[in-house]
Amino acid sequence: MMKITMRWFGENDTVSLQNIAQVPVVRGIVGTIEGRDADVVWTQDDFEKLKQQVEAYPLSLDVIESIPISEEIKKGTEKRDALIEIFCESVRNMGKAGIPVLCYNFMPVFDWMRTDIKFTLADGSFVTSYNHTDMLNYDLSKGLEARVAWIRGYTGDEIQTIMDEYRQIDEERLFENLAYFLRRVVPVAEESGVRLALHPDDPPWSIFGLPRIVRDADSIQRILDVVDSPYNGLTFCTGSLGTDPDNNLPAMIRQFAGRIHFAHVRNVELTGDKSFVEIAHSDAKGNVDIPQVLQALQDIHYTGPLRPDHGRMIWGETGRIGYGLYDRALAIMYLYGVWQGLATATHST
Repeated sequence: MMKITMRWFGENDTVSLQNIAQVPVVRGIVGTIEGRDADVVWTQDDFEKLKQQVEAYPLSLDVIESIPISEEIKKGTEKRDALIEIFCESVRNMGKAGIPVLCYNFMPVFDWMRTDIKFTLADGSFVTSYNHTDMLNYDLSKGLEARVAWIRGYTGDEIQTIMDEYRQIDEERLFENLAYFLRRVVPVAEESGVRLALHPDDPPWSIFGLPRIVRDADSIQRILDVVDSPYNGLTFCTGSLGTDPDNNLPAMIRQFAGRIHFAHVRNVELTGDKSFVEIAHSDAKGNVDIPQVLQALQDIHYTGPLRPDHGRMIWGETGRIGYGLYDRALAIMYLYGVWQGLATATHST
């Protein structure tokens, strides 16, 4: 049985640990410390405090998502060695606190991207969505508002500076910089007992001309091959990878058996070329066949943490779009029911 978890953003989260503990079958928390810059070490005390908050309930702290990676590391500047050491020290401290999985990403600048963070579905619920035409037509000189994917916004001048800095960074150069990072961090993760779980790019294609390199089976396999260690692993996100209709999610799960340390399960409906809207996990219109995804995870004997990734904002709930309590709780029970049904069917045959 995989371990069902839920993301919790800390004391300022509108969803409390008590709320989460009341959802049947949830046994773990995916935690974070928000607002930390990439040049700050996360101390053992930081992790221990977070762990104590979680363990005050019948829950365990199973994943940290995410310790940020500096743009200097992604760009491969002369500052990267010192910043990689800061990241390594945080990993060491995480290991001392006994937290086993670290989800991180290597997306330049903007992290995960949406063009609408309050898209209204036919049932009246709110979700995030992405329209590639809107993205292509967006005037960056206007800047970008703070969005659900990052804490701060960017002025037009700041974005121009960013684009200038990344002008010489193509996909191959970004891959080389990730490989440099992994060759230094994976041995530290092994010594610390922390499994690294790289999150795919979301969405898995270029944004504003910036390179993205964690997109499909071939690009992920290349990254895993950089350091052939079980500690150089993957967060398998069905929502990110599922926005590309060419990605065969069950086949990818089987290909990466032994290297998947965390699973995000989310459903998306494709609305056009490189365009999608997030929908209920159980919605048959989705491009993600969740029963087949869960069957593949069972086939590889996956027992790690799994969380519902994003949900609708339903029943008048307010707060961080995608991270309300109600629909994620419904999703958890759906995922648990499908998992149990598949397991029962397998055992009966």
